[in-house]
Amino acid sequence: MRMSMTETLDEKKARLAQALRDNLRRRKAQSRESTREEAAKEPPDGDPSIT
Repeated sequence: MRMSMTETLDEKKARLAQALRDNLRRRKAQSRESTREEAAKEPPDGDPSIT
């Protein structure tokens, strides 16, 4: 059984949309992690120029 072209395109769009959502979640998680690491390196008063 052959799929019509629109069914194939719809499936491709759905896969791409899911991949984009997954990528966005991963990038947000990486950003949160790097923000946490940078905050841990700063002095408690928040002024990184004072060591």
